[in-house]
Order: sequence, then structure tokens, then C-alpha cells
Amino acid sequence: MTCFLIRTKDDQIIRFRFYNELAPETSNAFSTYLPFSKIFFHARVSGQEIWIDNAPALAIVQENSSVFAEPGEIVIGPVNPSRNKVAGFMGIFYGEGKLIDGGNIFGKVFEDDMTLLKTLGDKIWKQGAQELRFESLPEEKPY
Repeated sequence: MTCFLIRTKDDQIIRFRFYNELAPETSNAFSTYLPFSKIFFHARVSGQEIWIDNAPALAIVQENSSVFAEPGEIVIGPVNPSRNKVAGFMGIFYGEGKLIDGGNIFGKVFEDDMTLLKTLGDKIWKQGAQELRFESLPEEKPY
């Protein structure tokens, strides 16, 4: 699988590409967990990021791990090593930001969908938490 999507409560779709070469283990493990829904909050302290602290518990190693994520990237904190300060969290950066510890950066929003992601991030910041559904993106759809 090379792509996935987020579906908002008002049925907007935001598409992402996996970093299959940079984070193959994380990308594969995340794809097997799809579909799922979680309630995302805003993490204004770390920048323009929406996040959860109850991410899918993936049995993965640290890979493509950094505290610096680019706008549009999605990050998950591996549960091992457990000393990691972001273990069990997942964040999506819709602008500038920085993590407090190394998270696995495993995907990025489609360039065409960046405006939708920014709108979603601002909406969660101003209006509060929102449930998001993560789903597979069928390969046959045009990108």
C-alpha cells in the first residue's frame, strides 16, 4: 500500500502518501491497522499540529525518527523504547512545529490536499477536538 486517507466528520477526504522507503516498517504496520477512528486534539505548544496520545500500538522500531517534522508530515511515537517521551502518540503537522522527542515520520499529505489539512488544523484549534477516520486509499484511484 502506498497511500491512505483521513475522512473528517463532514466527509472531507485528505490523502497521504506513505514514506515506504524511509519508514518501511512503520508504514507497513500502520497500513495493517486501517481502518480506525480517533478523536484528535490541537497541540498548539508544539506548533501547528493535531495529535492523539492513544495512537495504534505498533510493534515497530525507531526509523526515520526526528523531532523536526515538515508541514504535512504524519508522525507516530513507537512504544519501544518506552523511555521515548512521545511513545504512543501520533501527530499530523499542518504547519511549523517541533516534537519533544524523536517520532517516526512515516508519511506526508498530497500537495493538492495541503490546504484541506491546514483548514482542518485551524478548525480543531478554534473549535475543539474532532473525530477523524483513517482508511486505505485504493490503488486504482488517480492521484
